[in-house]
Amino acid sequence: MKIIILGAGQVGSSVAENLVNEANDITVVDTDANRLALLQDRLDIRTIEGEASHPQVLERAGAEDADMILAVTNSDEINMVACQVAYTLFHTPTKIARVRSVEYLAYPKLFNQEALPVDVLISPEQLVTDHIQRLIELPGALQVLDFADGKVQLVAVRAYHGGPLVGHALSTLREHMPKVDTRVAAIFRHGTPIPPHGDTVIEVNDEVFFIAARKDIRAVMAELRNIDEKVKRVIIAGGGNIGKRLAKALEQRCRVKLIDHNRERTEAIAAELKKTMVLFGDAADEELLLDENIENTGVFCALTNDDEANILSAMLAKRLGARKVMALINRSSYVDLMQSGTIDIVISPQQAMIGSLLAHVRRGDVVAVHSLRRGAAEAIEAVAHGDRESSKVVGHAIEEITLPHGTTIAAIVRDDTVLIAHHDTVINSGDHVILFLVDKKYVPDVEKLFQVGINFL
Repeated sequence: MKIIILGAGQVGSSVAENLVNEANDITVVDTDANRLALLQDRLDIRTIEGEASHPQVLERAGAEDADMILAVTNSDEINMVACQVAYTLFHTPTKIARVRSVEYLAYPKLFNQEALPVDVLISPEQLVTDHIQRLIELPGALQVLDFADGKVQLVAVRAYHGGPLVGHALSTLREHMPKVDTRVAAIFRHGTPIPPHGDTVIEVNDEVFFIAARKDIRAVMAELRNIDEKVKRVIIAGGGNIGKRLAKALEQRCRVKLIDHNRERTEAIAAELKKTMVLFGDAADEELLLDENIENTGVFCALTNDDEANILSAMLAKRLGARKVMALINRSSYVDLMQSGTIDIVISPQQAMIGSLLAHVRRGDVVAVHSLRRGAAEAIEAVAHGDRESSKVVGHAIEEITLPHGTTIAAIVRDDTVLIAHHDTVINSGDHVILFLVDKKYVPDVEKLFQVGINFL
């Protein structure tokens, strides 16, 4: 696939790095020559220096025969105009734009082929806010991923000493919960994937990915670890777009405090939010955190624009007694460094956004993609089409399907019914099939499985 990425910042660079490893033809456009040179030194890509919305620049980048324009510059306006130019002059099939401003997002009618021809709108701030909100709703989860419009969830938890299933084989899960259908999709032990078979024994500190209908998630979590109490108190460090959105989403059911070092911003947020207590100060100020009862706080979220400030304030909050701390970190090197350390959950905006983009890059009818394990693993929701003659999956039982190494069919959603996958489950046309890949290099093989033969077409 020929893809033009407009913007070589954190997001554009991360997306380029992910997509170039999948045999895509990538061109990156930016006004910063030094940034482009650094990117080209690391990746096998083309780079074009220039303003992303200018027709001549897009033409030089190859927009005439591009399959996709991905506009992720720091300017909403440039991103939208670039999509308009790509549509009007070059008839680019797929146009994706990052739009951050709530003032634009509040008017979805703006974005259609007759107005602003943006096929897919992506708001990283909203994606991260939704991600954090799901983690707070399920205390103890490391990741919570929605499939089939939220009917099914894939959840990652760390197995703790004392969990009913710890020290026992996976086959005993059905004995513990005869009325709940679930499947363990993957296990990571010391960072290494362990194939989940019936005789696989769960050990303390294993990172376990399981899938179940949304209503059954808490019951399955209780088998792997002691369920944490529902979060009642949250402290948010940073009153930017993410911090403010998260406070607004949580303030109806949690006691929320928001700390920001900008006085004008705190005053504006205090006027906008109804129940959130907004504080002017430094979130890394030990005295301030103690005054605000950090030791009784369920979750501390460090969401400023400064990676170092987020890391330090989260580590301090943890030392002072916060039950769980999360930190927003942009630099990938910091993400790897902080993972599994003092900070309970490291949130990468790039990884949250890449999953949304990959659904539009994948071949076949792919509805959702979630990038996992810092981009190494992937969970995919694909729709099966065809019949037994034209498809490698339709009409076949799961045990008959040759899956790539480390790939698991975890669940199937048929209409409104959630079916946890078993060896004799037969896939029908129209089924939404949810797969887990411990190694994303096998994505092309999965794509081929879900492509129908030419006879069907």
